[in-house]
Amino acid sequence: MRQFLNINKFIAEHITGRSESLFANDLKTHDELLSNNIKGKKVMVIGGAGTIGSSFLKALLLYNPGQVTVVDINENGLTELVRDCRSSENLTIPNNFKTYPINFGDKVFEKVFMQDAPYDIIANFAAHKHVRSEKDIYSIEAMIENNVINAKKFLDLLVLHPPKHFFCVSTDKAANPVNIMGASKKLMEEVILAYSHKIKITTARFANVAFSNGSLLAGFIERLTKQQPLSCPSDVKRYFVSPQESGQICLLTCILGQSGDIFFPKLSIDSHLISFKDIAIKFLETLGFEVTICKTEEEAKSKSKNIILNQYPVYFFDSETSGEKLYEEFYTDEEKLDLDKFEQLGIIKNAVRRNIDEIDNLIKDFETMFLNIKQKSDVVKILDTFMPSFKHIETGMNLDQKM
Repeated sequence: MRQFLNINKFIAEHITGRSESLFANDLKTHDELLSNNIKGKKVMVIGGAGTIGSSFLKALLLYNPGQVTVVDINENGLTELVRDCRSSENLTIPNNFKTYPINFGDKVFEKVFMQDAPYDIIANFAAHKHVRSEKDIYSIEAMIENNVINAKKFLDLLVLHPPKHFFCVSTDKAANPVNIMGASKKLMEEVILAYSHKIKITTARFANVAFSNGSLLAGFIERLTKQQPLSCPSDVKRYFVSPQESGQICLLTCILGQSGDIFFPKLSIDSHLISFKDIAIKFLETLGFEVTICKTEEEAKSKSKNIILNQYPVYFFDSETSGEKLYEEFYTDEEKLDLDKFEQLGIIKNAVRRNIDEIDNLIKDFETMFLNIKQKSDVVKILDTFMPSFKHIETGMNLDQKM
């Protein structure tokens, strides 16, 4: 990299605009309750090598759990997670700390689960999270299987061995979804909430996590190290939280929420939306580059040789890909909110709670469809039937067609 960039400092100064965590006061207010529910307890984190899962784990380790098991399909990510946690001065790793590079949908996962079941705390972050996952019918099938079918299968296991707290991550794209990923996460919410009378279940919708693994902003760093042009939509704005804040909101939701609650951060449309274009420009300026705006991808690539001259090519474009909103939402007009319990967290209290038979029938419909699926529109039709609020945006373009 041309020069060292303190990502946490950049996020605080130019993205979130917060010098301390949005949830600092809520964490302080509920510190004793968090400690009582975590200290010495047995914990499993699924999908723990990702940005949000690892941030949750770091927030959790501050309260000294007695045993931690981390599962993630990303073997390299697990390796870095262990190195990161053991290299952090303020984290205490319990003696009983285990990591497993496996998929929670595989048969071997149940063996791992059963060796220490039941757990006090279980948090699941294993999900497809990218809108680009709806680009073809095969990626869609894998996404539905991971976000919906595997979630249901896991819940059936949890009913037999219930934890005291179970958290499953959602997304702001589940509110008034316009893409299949968001719709799959909305269905995931309905799947887990169908079990909320059997075990304590909570979830959270939150903003983009700045510089999270695989995100557009993380891609800026990759482009920089490879001396390639930056590219991003000029008209898309998003709410952002820092990686640290993403773990904290999940921890607060997991431990302090009531069964069936959906948490979200109190961020306002007037104060907290920021465009990718503004971030890209500030990112390069912070590193000392002169931004060169290009009209096409080809022009941007051809001007990459000028990077050594301190001129960095950037291609901005109007969003035209399927399933893309100009900005996201945390809740709908029909959802009842509790804005008083926490300082910087709101709670959706009347989320749809279908019965388990409805969920079983939906999954059967998906499994039947996947035997004969021909095109993406088949998936959209079944989602439209089950979820009338789903308004899919189809443009015929996907993110794999962009730089």
